[in-house]
Amino acid sequence: LAPSVLSADMANLKGELDKIAGADYVHFDVMDGHFTGNLTFGVDILKAVKRSTDVPVDAHLMVSNPDESVDWYADAGADMITVHYEASTHLHRTLTHLQQRGVKAGVVLNPATPVQVLDHVWDKLDMVLLMSVNPGFGGQSFLTEMLPKIRRTREIVERSGADIWIQVDGGVSESTIDQCLDAGATVFVYNYDRFDANTLAVHSGSVITSSTKSCTRLSARLTSPIARACSAATSSDAIDGSDQSVTHGSRCTPA
Repeated sequence: LAPSVLSADMANLKGELDKIAGADYVHFDVMDGHFTGNLTFGVDILKAVKRSTDVPVDAHLMVSNPDESVDWYADAGADMITVHYEASTHLHRTLTHLQQRGVKAGVVLNPATPVQVLDHVWDKLDMVLLMSVNPGFGGQSFLTEMLPKIRRTREIVERSGADIWIQVDGGVSESTIDQCLDAGATVFVYNYDRFDANTLAVHSGSVITSSTKSCTRLSARLTSPIARACSAATSSDAIDGSDQSVTHGSRCTPA
């Protein structure tokens, strides 16, 4: 699970991040007001996030110049950086550069962009981010027509034999996360109305309790530590039945 810092109270950033210390990633949405119609965070806020939490940061660059700006966010400490296919002029070079720097690299596809555009960069990818809304603003409804796209992406990844995560961003909730999981997604971005530990625990518990079979399938086809832990979905130390709290490290959710 990757809660989005967009939902945090920026006047209490450290406290907000402490509440989601059990997350697998902090999703950091960068919008430049050009590629999208919204303006969010820059390098200084990312540095503040890195000072405030040990949770790895997944920086999603919704910017018009990702090829030029990836180093800014790598230098600021991003653990993974995803760039939009629609905005990158030199995608192969940018992905190669990130991996040479030791930063996990990913590509984001808007809803109208087919997954086949990645045919020549699969070997450069650690993750594919499939937008399930049109990017720019939080709180949008999930586009169910993206489910076949998730399935096609999963099929391609499985055929390749590569360890590539499939992230879904936009409108993910208790009512849609199982559909995404069944379609083959492995990382889920949340934009919470309330950015707190209780919400994180309930949503994580929902994935475990209602998707154990799907979660077990994912553990067999991915090599990430989180996916391997998936087989522990029903173990007593994964969920405290009294309050559905989730223990970081024993959680089965693919991310």
